[in-house]
Amino acid sequence: METSDFSRISETEWRLPITGKMRVPAVIVASADLLADMDEKVRQQIENVACLPGIVDAAYAMPDAHWGYGFPIGGVAAFDPDEGGIVSAGGVGFDVSCGVRTLLTGLRAADIEAPKKELAHSLSRSIPAGVGSTGRIVLDAAGMDAMLAGGARWAVAQGYGGAADLERIEERGCVAGADPVAVSMQAKKRQRDEMGTLGSGNHYLEVQEVAEIHDRDVAAAFGLALGDAVVSIHCGSRGLGHQIGTEFLREMAVAAPAHGIALPDLELACAPIRSELGQRYLGAMRAAINCALANRQILTHLTRRVFEEFFPGRALALLFDVSHNTCKEEWHEVAGAKRRLFVHRKGATRAFGAGHPDLPAIYRVVGQPVFIGGSMGTSSAIMVGAATRPERAFASACHGAGRAMSRHQALKHWHGREVIKDLAARGIIVKSPSARGVAEEAPGAYKDIEAVVEAAHAAGLARKVAKLAPIICIKG
Repeated sequence: METSDFSRISETEWRLPITGKMRVPAVIVASADLLADMDEKVRQQIENVACLPGIVDAAYAMPDAHWGYGFPIGGVAAFDPDEGGIVSAGGVGFDVSCGVRTLLTGLRAADIEAPKKELAHSLSRSIPAGVGSTGRIVLDAAGMDAMLAGGARWAVAQGYGGAADLERIEERGCVAGADPVAVSMQAKKRQRDEMGTLGSGNHYLEVQEVAEIHDRDVAAAFGLALGDAVVSIHCGSRGLGHQIGTEFLREMAVAAPAHGIALPDLELACAPIRSELGQRYLGAMRAAINCALANRQILTHLTRRVFEEFFPGRALALLFDVSHNTCKEEWHEVAGAKRRLFVHRKGATRAFGAGHPDLPAIYRVVGQPVFIGGSMGTSSAIMVGAATRPERAFASACHGAGRAMSRHQALKHWHGREVIKDLAARGIIVKSPSARGVAEEAPGAYKDIEAVVEAAHAAGLARKVAKLAPIICIKG
């Protein structure tokens, strides 16, 4: 990326001044090396985001930022409804509420070693994964609407987990304001038999070892110890979320001129928050968030059932669940004043610090768990939200390593079977229905996750707590 006109405001923050139609500056949070390796399109996209009506403070790109649809993946921006602020389907993304939840197994990684192959096989048979994967749950119209309104709370009521899980989920398992009526019949049709499935792309279920501890006190509060085995689940709202994104992007693009919005890029199609279209999208998007929360809750139940077969009496406790493709209505301090804003996080995760009133009591003292996902053969990270005032980038952090090359480019470099074989030689078992999918998601197709985590830590977006190493990966 060309950086000659950037202002370096810290070791890990780079500011692009207001030019042209930008309403606020753009800020990229990254080390010098990560910034230099970023695609030029990241700069173009974050500058375009800075042109949108009602944007507040700055448009932010996280250390893992790479080119996406409309917003860069790793893009964060907040909008004030009192100043004509907008909501953008491109600022949320197609996989609405894609996110990560981590489970504490109560086991040591050494306990997994003996039954590892059989455990991997059983997980792959029990967790539907891949393009078009379907589960055993089939929802009728009433069940679909109840799920979209209730999220993980609906799933728990159906017997998938217990009430204790809800205290450890963002929004306690259900986002208010969901409107199943705003979700099209086509979106509901696509989701009818996809509950309890991983899907494809970068989604996974991974059994991991706590390989390093960086903050002993926070790790202890999270229930983590060196050598522990944990399970992380990364997936979202499947076909329903994708359909919602597709439909509303099209409608917003057509309606933009009538709202007096000149789009810097059609992919940034949006609508005023207070417009009928904006409110309808928010209702549908919140329903998709609930869909993703319910989906991850069901996957948790399926995972617990498998572990019960191998380790009777072991209850997998939920550490936390947080999404990274959302628009959330939150209070944030801007220029010394509290403001109610609509925060878009696309490929970025909420990272509330200690003392935040929206955190469950169990984490209010230390801060919110923040999950940074890896890719089969790379480490993942658990971080904790930093308690700074005002919060950095609207209390947001990166969500993964971020792609270094496209899926098409990855296919030119790797073959899925070779990737699986190479990882097996390192003691990592990968199970996937698609060799092509494995090649597309090869570890080398991503940025150095440790560099990304270090940048987030140095910038104060979140603090390092633990490093996780993969043992088994069920890949979509």
